Amino acid sequence: MDSAKEKLTSLLDELSKASKLPRLSAAAQDVDKIIELLSEAREQIANGMDPHMASLTMTKLQNPIRTAFDKVNDSLKAASSTHKKIGRSLDKHFPLKPLPSDTDTMAKHIPLINRAIAMHLLREGQFGVAATFLDETQAKHPSSASSRPDDRMVQDGDEAVADGEDGMDGSGDADFSMLHSHELQDRFTEMYSILQELKTHNLLPAIEWARANSAELEARGSNLEFELTKLQYIWLFKGPAVNGLPDDENNGQIGALTYGRLHFGRFQGRHMREIQRLASAMVFAPNLPASPYHDIFSIDSAFADVASSFTREFCSLLGLSAESPLYLAATAGALALPQLLKYTLATRARGTEWTTAQELPYETPLPQSMLFHNIFVCPVSKEQTTAANPPMVIPCGHMLAQDTLQKLCKGNRFKCPYCPSEGLLKDARPVVL
Repeated sequence: MDSAKEKLTSLLDELSKASKLPRLSAAAQDVDKIIELLSEAREQIANGMDPHMASLTMTKLQNPIRTAFDKVNDSLKAASSTHKKIGRSLDKHFPLKPLPSDTDTMAKHIPLINRAIAMHLLREGQFGVAATFLDETQAKHPSSASSRPDDRMVQDGDEAVADGEDGMDGSGDADFSMLHSHELQDRFTEMYSILQELKTHNLLPAIEWARANSAELEARGSNLEFELTKLQYIWLFKGPAVNGLPDDENNGQIGALTYGRLHFGRFQGRHMREIQRLASAMVFAPNLPASPYHDIFSIDSAFADVASSFTREFCSLLGLSAESPLYLAATAGALALPQLLKYTLATRARGTEWTTAQELPYETPLPQSMLFHNIFVCPVSKEQTTAANPPMVIPCGHMLAQDTLQKLCKGNRFKCPYCPSEGLLKDARPVVL
């Protein structure tokens, strides 16, 4: 354990040193400067500049261009040197060792691995890289391409998991047509655009998105729209000295009161008490920190929290998890692998072998955020769900087995056994745990 800590400390030191060195972004800025200088010169010459002046302009460009190119080369050399140093540190502290396994259990799932990588790139907004990866992967492994005759596009984000295993068809191959969908890319572009606005404390794009998808959010029992509206009220309440917005009738306490009157009405059924507290805080505005309402007006982490909630709800409406499955799998694997290696080597040294199929013989130490319950037992039939009888979420948010749901149906309608809600069979969606 001490050795592992020493290795980690050494690597963190290397990363700390690397963070202080020039990055590729500096080289990109220098290239932009070169382009800007050349564009200005071209525009001046194209506007009918005297030939003598044009020659003089080009001569004057030589030194700035040469200096900028030198900066680009220096930045590239520094970045390359940093990458090599970190690579050598990784090789030194974590030398490659063969895994204690005779077979590669993931060799038969190359299409799914490729799909996970492509989806991760899309989720990170790396659309160009994802497109190139998909093209090259499918050229090298034609079986990775969708086996369906139609080039299915994602519609309304609700069909992303319609096939059960998040884009797998019945044969177990990944459906790559969805990843080529421009609509899916547009959705993620929209998500990153809104998240960027949230970083600058501009809540309006997120509020507009939540209003446009209020029906779906309400069906999920989400409070995102109210939380965004509430935060906008508080942000306006704090006034121009804090929020930096124009000092007019739409800002400050008057602006917040007007905003609340316009938008809080539709939330009274579920959030009346919170709305009353927000309104009552007006009386204590001169000394709000000492008032009973100071807690709801403390928003140090509010924007980060609402951005996290927005990401989770946005991905949920696309049928995706809030966290990248590839990131979770790689992180969990990195945490579990050392113990697996140690256990396997120890059992081999004793002349025994691990024979448990599809199951680890010990509990893997993972953080709480990575613990998932992959088994669902129908609360009505008391039977464990299977691939043929998957769990289904109904509009009110309760979950039942598919067979149970079909038995409850009278025609195409059913009544939830746990609440007064009624729904249509077509509105129930399969859940991938």
